Amino acid sequence: MPSSASLQTPLHALHEALGASFTDYAGWQMPVRYGSETAEHHAVRTTAGLFDLCHMGEIEVTGTEAGRALDRALVGRPSAIPVGRARYTMICDEDGGIIDDLVVYRLGDDRYLVVANAANTAVVAAALTERAGGFDATVRDATDDWALIAVQGPTAAAVVAGLTDLDLTTLKYYAIAETRLAGADVLLARTGYTGEDGFEVYCASSEAAATWLALGSAGAEHGLVPAGLACRDTLRLEAGMALYGHELTRRTTPYDAGLGRVVVHDKPEGFVGDAALRARAAAEPRATLVGLRPAGRRSPRAGYTVLDPATGEAAGTITSGSPSPTLGHPVAMAYVAPHLATVGLTVQVDVRGSREDAEVVDLPFYQRTT
Repeated sequence: MPSSASLQTPLHALHEALGASFTDYAGWQMPVRYGSETAEHHAVRTTAGLFDLCHMGEIEVTGTEAGRALDRALVGRPSAIPVGRARYTMICDEDGGIIDDLVVYRLGDDRYLVVANAANTAVVAAALTERAGGFDATVRDATDDWALIAVQGPTAAAVVAGLTDLDLTTLKYYAIAETRLAGADVLLARTGYTGEDGFEVYCASSEAAATWLALGSAGAEHGLVPAGLACRDTLRLEAGMALYGHELTRRTTPYDAGLGRVVVHDKPEGFVGDAALRARAAAEPRATLVGLRPAGRRSPRAGYTVLDPATGEAAGTITSGSPSPTLGHPVAMAYVAPHLATVGLTVQVDVRGSREDAEVVDLPFYQRTT
């Protein structure tokens, strides 16, 4: 399908050759599916999927006080991350609203890699630069230098193992290592956004096509298929993973999203948004993020209204919703009034003028067992 997006990843020609359909995502022309998004989803759950994530932002923060600068800029404590490990964190406004959710890798004593969402990369880079003022730290948006390719699914380790000498049993979840893969120098991280085991490969943009082709070839015997953004969204929804622009926005705080665990308040120099988040943590919740299982076959979509069944009044909003290919029924996440956030309670959702019952359930909807 045609797209008005102006940016293309280094893998665009390969996606065209594979017959991908494209969509405009944060200004990038990205593959949304190659054939059946449901088949791609099932492949990630049962074998493995190969994803182009080159639209994500990579921001390098270096210097003797890089850790301190990031402690001040972010809600977490990057200075405490061991070399070779990673943390999920956020960058917030003074009022506690979420500017973006991030993964921070510590590559060396004075070297960090901050991975931002595509739509927010420039804003995050600018905020980090401003907040690093006064510290011996340099912030550089290195997105154009890096390509990012993910392999996700139960056979991901078998796919990757055949292309690197690194012992993957030593690479724990949320860890990263400098190594060689398919003849290229890469950063290999064990992480992902699907609820499955998997790896993210950071390589030079000039090596992206060769790396993609090598992974695809190595994965043929392990059921690897190229996978687009459509199945990436249903996979992360089943796994109860928040998406910026849906569950996370500048109008929500980490505490609203049930992610207060990532906030560290006892840092010596504090952080931007500290006072507002302390107040938010101490206050009664404004709304609670919950999972919903609709009783019928119709899927609530983002923006649909959740109704209090006792009064019929609006009492929440769907943030994400879709049929679940793995579970065989629709699932949704929503912010609801706290008195409705009880597992087992039935609420109603306004689905195009029809009131549909939905049960409040625990998140995640799906969790791998191995």
